[in-house]
Amino acid sequence: MARIALCQVNSGDDPEANLKLVREGVEAAVADGARIVVFPEAAMARFGRPLEPVAEPLDGPWASAVAAVAAEHDVVVVAGMFTPADDGRVRNTLLITGGGHHRGYDKIHLYDAFGFAESDTVAPGTAPMTFELDGVVFGVATCYDVRFPELFRALADDGADVVLLPASWGAGEGKREQWEVLVRARALDSGCWVLACGQADPAATGVTVNPNAPTGIGYSLVADGFGRVVAAAGAGTETLLVDVDPAVSAKARAATGALANRRL
Repeated sequence: MARIALCQVNSGDDPEANLKLVREGVEAAVADGARIVVFPEAAMARFGRPLEPVAEPLDGPWASAVAAVAAEHDVVVVAGMFTPADDGRVRNTLLITGGGHHRGYDKIHLYDAFGFAESDTVAPGTAPMTFELDGVVFGVATCYDVRFPELFRALADDGADVVLLPASWGAGEGKREQWEVLVRARALDSGCWVLACGQADPAATGVTVNPNAPTGIGYSLVADGFGRVVAAAGAGTETLLVDVDPAVSAKARAATGALANRRL
């Protein structure tokens, strides 16, 4: 059993201020027994501001400070940040730090959809990523990745029983419904638990943001391998604490045959 906290926050423009949100979230989650603490995509700095000036490597000050928080509390922290790319763009990176890990997953599928063009400023990643903690294998994915079932099946093939999915979901008509359906569908596709941690809705917390940027809608969600909703948040800032049993993933895959019966 793994206890995981999803910290649904509103990230601001300033990485240092957002680091304080990470510290506070980790401290509260550890007090409740969490072993992994997950923050949204763009936890370092929200979308809607220039990203290149805040991008730092994984050994830079921001990621190193998060690593120190994780080490102090003996947890793994997963948080969205931006790292430099070689072509003048940045990479949309999930920092995974603590428990002997300090790695970054670069978002593979970029949000060139619904009138937004993430690839203008962000370079794509190329490789799925898993990590292990306490004998459990975790996969990671970021936001728009959730629309691509093959990634989640690949993570399951790599041994993952749980996928952590930070996001900063774009608002719009029907977008909440799509978010909820996609999270549950990817859990069914792969037999994995999917723990989706989104940015809180700025409107719900009285924060003014760039209206053209995907700055979050809230509604973080946890679904097991049967597609059942185990926990769900509202629109505002909130922390979900979930006990995840990886054995449920094996039961789901045996029942649905979603991996074993693939033909393509």
